[in-house]
Amino acid sequence: MSSSIPPVHPGRFRVLKQASDQKATGPVVYWMFRDQRLRDNWALIHAVIQANQRDVPVAIAFNLFNQFKGAKARHFGFMLRGLRELHSRLREYLKIPFFLFQGEAVDTIPNFLEECGASLLVTDFSPLREVQHWKDEICKRVNESVSVHEVDAHNIVPVWVASDKLEYGARTLRGKINKKLPEYLIEFPELMSPKRKWASSSKDVDWENLIADSLRRGAEVPELEWCDPGEEAALEVLMGKKNGFLTTRLKNYNSDRNNPLKPKGLSGLSPYLHFGKISAQRCALEARRVRKLCPEAVDAFLEELIVRRELADNFCFYQPHYDSLQGAWEWARKTLMDHASDKREHLYTREQLEKAQTADPLWNAAQLEMVHFGKMHGFMRMYWAKKILEWTIGPEEALAISIYLNDKYEIDGRDPNGYVGCMWSICGVHDQGWRERPVFGKVRYMNYAGCKRKFDVDGYIAYVKRITGECKKRKVEACLENNGKQLKS
Repeated sequence: MSSSIPPVHPGRFRVLKQASDQKATGPVVYWMFRDQRLRDNWALIHAVIQANQRDVPVAIAFNLFNQFKGAKARHFGFMLRGLRELHSRLREYLKIPFFLFQGEAVDTIPNFLEECGASLLVTDFSPLREVQHWKDEICKRVNESVSVHEVDAHNIVPVWVASDKLEYGARTLRGKINKKLPEYLIEFPELMSPKRKWASSSKDVDWENLIADSLRRGAEVPELEWCDPGEEAALEVLMGKKNGFLTTRLKNYNSDRNNPLKPKGLSGLSPYLHFGKISAQRCALEARRVRKLCPEAVDAFLEELIVRRELADNFCFYQPHYDSLQGAWEWARKTLMDHASDKREHLYTREQLEKAQTADPLWNAAQLEMVHFGKMHGFMRMYWAKKILEWTIGPEEALAISIYLNDKYEIDGRDPNGYVGCMWSICGVHDQGWRERPVFGKVRYMNYAGCKRKFDVDGYIAYVKRITGECKKRKVEACLENNGKQLKS
């Protein structure tokens, strides 16, 4: 690391725990969790800078949970294949050891810090309750000589810098973020190998068996074929010459992004942003460079990438009940409970909804798209969640079912954007009150007729039928091929 590179902006990290001995000389450990990349990673940059300043080595630790909020083969496969690529690049270019642990992070991380005599733990930021709890527990368990720094490498403007409170909506957060962008939306420094080498080499990771075991445990939701894992694939989706979003698809973003029949009108970056395979800051920097070609499209993209994404983190960080009716605004809670006992035209169980067994072919198509394709168009996700409210016994059940299905099948599930999307659709979060009606109360209403005015509903249903049929066919072929290999062996 060049000595001319300044420290990471002090607003980008928080000191969760200050060591009693600030002159401790143990190594630095970066616990990678939410931002699974080497390129453009402020947490890794901070860890290496801190290690060089202390003249100590640095290592990356990753903890693989046996289960995390319902993740299945679809999620573990994408994540682990990306980490395998990261591990390979790490050994080749940066010479930083990578330690992979399995179990509970509140046990594995403190044990590793004690074992290696670390003086500083650098962690990724996440607003989710579980992650915040782990960090609180780790701070209690680690030695007094260990400091803990939390770095927000996921948001362009760190969530605690953008606002110190729960924001009502995009209109109240937008100005605050835009005011800070000149200070935080900057180019990344070059990351070089640390000055000091780790005393011992990390254990080899048996990636093949690790991936195979994870796929077996979550086989009911198989991997996807349309999104390749890893950092290189993420960059290709952003700015590849053949089909990159900024290079070939950006010009149609304004006209196509709200049409479920035109999925290529979207950026396709959500899986990579969710797993931290690419930095939102890199996406914004590259988008700004081509703004003169499509100013309206770039502005719309940056609104979604920065303001809307960071609004979701703001909500989950400052609202501990981000996934329950308790987290709704008072007006929404009241109106939903006032209408909770209203008569429903249809009532479906979670199992019926999961199997797309409703009387609404449009809703069924959206559910099947998510199950087989791992992704649902944003417009359809709103309609999908609102109909669950209409077809279940009350808002609490509707919210629980929508989050369960979203986390189980969406490749970018278990994410602040997913929770806020469900809360917006069902509980009116970041929205306003509308004309009162049965079931919904004053929460915004959507229906089949409104969708027909927006896009070709029959065309969308036919499109989903085709792509889900192709997915099922490939799955059967893969099973037959695998059975054939087993018979030969």
